[in-house]
Amino acid sequence: MSRILLVDDDIELVALLKEYLEGEGLEVAAAHDGVQGVSEALSGDYELVVLDVMMPRMNGVEALKQIRLKSRLPVLMLTARGDDTDCIVGLELGADDYVAKPCTPRELLARIRAILRRARMEKPEDGPPQPLEVGALTLWPAQRRVEWRGAPVDLSSTEFNVLEVLARNAGKPTSKALLSEQALGRALTRFDRSIDVHISSIRHKLGELADGRSCIQTVHRLGYQLIKE
Repeated sequence: MSRILLVDDDIELVALLKEYLEGEGLEVAAAHDGVQGVSEALSGDYELVVLDVMMPRMNGVEALKQIRLKSRLPVLMLTARGDDTDCIVGLELGADDYVAKPCTPRELLARIRAILRRARMEKPEDGPPQPLEVGALTLWPAQRRVEWRGAPVDLSSTEFNVLEVLARNAGKPTSKALLSEQALGRALTRFDRSIDVHISSIRHKLGELADGRSCIQTVHRLGYQLIKE
């Protein structure tokens, strides 16, 4: 049974979501402010944190910063509907995805399941895990580990998913719709900038090719392409 943490100061909403999610087979704990949320998130007892942006004592953005200093635990942000700034800032700081409030419990459950499904390490089959190599980039999908020019790269769970999809399609454009479906586990929606923000973060963490270009190129109207050196 997957154990998740809900961090939100809306006690009635948390109670509603907790009841629904537990009815769907999840084990759910709750915290009602950012300070308590960070402490619980870093306890090692959870597979995922659902983190509201607007909270007392410490808001969700600051709480996410504190979590990311010590952990790559998957984080799903709850943001105000129509506030793109919260969405983008959360993703830039390493959130795996976001849901705009008010949301239905069913939508939240779908996002949680998608993140959990992709965050769990795949068990390697017989023999040692086989890396996926594209130029200076090496990924070990079973271990969810990445190296660039032999140095480890610290990616969030969703960033790893995005990079893996690009690596498996290296040398050809990969649409944002496909990246959203395979990396985020959901269909791309209009005005959704999640993939763009994750790509920007990955570019920053990987650095540049020898000629100064990013190894992930934007292909006009087609999406993104991982370059084969």
